[in-house]
Amino acid sequence: MNFGIDDLPVRDELRGKSPYGAPQLDVPVRLNTNENPYPLPDELVERITERVRAAARDLNRYPDRDAVELRTALARYLTDSGGHRVGVENVWAANGSNEVIQQLLQAFGGPGRTAIGFEPSYSMHALIARSTGTGWISGPRGTDFTIDPAAAARAITEHRPDVVFITSPNNPTGTAVAPETVLALYEAAQAVKPTMVVLDEAYVEFSHGASLLPLLAGRPCLVVSRTMSKAFGAAGLRLGYLAAHPAVVDALQLVRLPYHLSAVTQATALAALEHTGTLLKYVEQLKDERDRLVRELRATGYDVTESDANFIQFGRFADAHDAWRRILDRGVLVRDNGVPGWLRVTAGTPAENDAFLDAVRDLKKEWEHSG
Repeated sequence: MNFGIDDLPVRDELRGKSPYGAPQLDVPVRLNTNENPYPLPDELVERITERVRAAARDLNRYPDRDAVELRTALARYLTDSGGHRVGVENVWAANGSNEVIQQLLQAFGGPGRTAIGFEPSYSMHALIARSTGTGWISGPRGTDFTIDPAAAARAITEHRPDVVFITSPNNPTGTAVAPETVLALYEAAQAVKPTMVVLDEAYVEFSHGASLLPLLAGRPCLVVSRTMSKAFGAAGLRLGYLAAHPAVVDALQLVRLPYHLSAVTQATALAALEHTGTLLKYVEQLKDERDRLVRELRATGYDVTESDANFIQFGRFADAHDAWRRILDRGVLVRDNGVPGWLRVTAGTPAENDAFLDAVRDLKKEWEHSG
């Protein structure tokens, strides 16, 4: 007898769904998960070792439940880099930005409530919404993948969501959102009822422009979400955080699991924050490589969406999945996000990017010769 997940008494909104995940394939060049391709420098590895060794002496005890030292360090980083003073009372941290999103939806979403995002965008917003029993609404984007403020505001007014997600730079398109658009959507949301607006800035360090962190001033229902997975090159750490009004932080403590951040995670993140200057130098290299990829892809004849992130959406393909497979056959793994006609590539090292460009040039020639 075959017995599967649909034979279990799972919630109806989870039936027929697939778990999130990008292919993890053993190929020479992997540019599909927006990771920072540069390993942590030796001096940081040594500092992590020192901090974790110190933390290991007390692993018989629970970690700091409120991660005060870590939140203080994160607040300092945000203040120094974001153009807006942030205190420890404004910052919360969790196991990756996905857990931050989950806690926000546990606190402000849930059964009988809804969230809206403007798609295509980060698919985990919708997946986590469903997993918390929050209804999901797909809001509109333009043909150029930007958010039209008037159309988005109308959707908010019509659907009256409890949570609004705005992703800037947006994943998978790479497009940034203007501060005027965020303000328009925030005002539209508050005009209906008190509504949480979550600005997901996972890739903001790669942006051409500044963080929208200063928009927090005077807006208690606005949240700015961040991660250490991308710019900090610490995807394996799983550390996400947010900045918001202290009342938002208080609300999240109602739903967080006890001692949710391990002592080892806190120690490692603190070590990384001590080396911010060194780590962000890699960001500048990746921005240069991203811009090179944009130029070369366009010169080869591909369409490219403007990108403020460490990845690029390119096309257009009659069959995007077939193009993905053909690129993979050439030893390069990119991402098929399911956006019709488009694929996404992460900016890697110069050598990785050269291999990718060789693959897509070869693919273009193959199609031209086949007529």
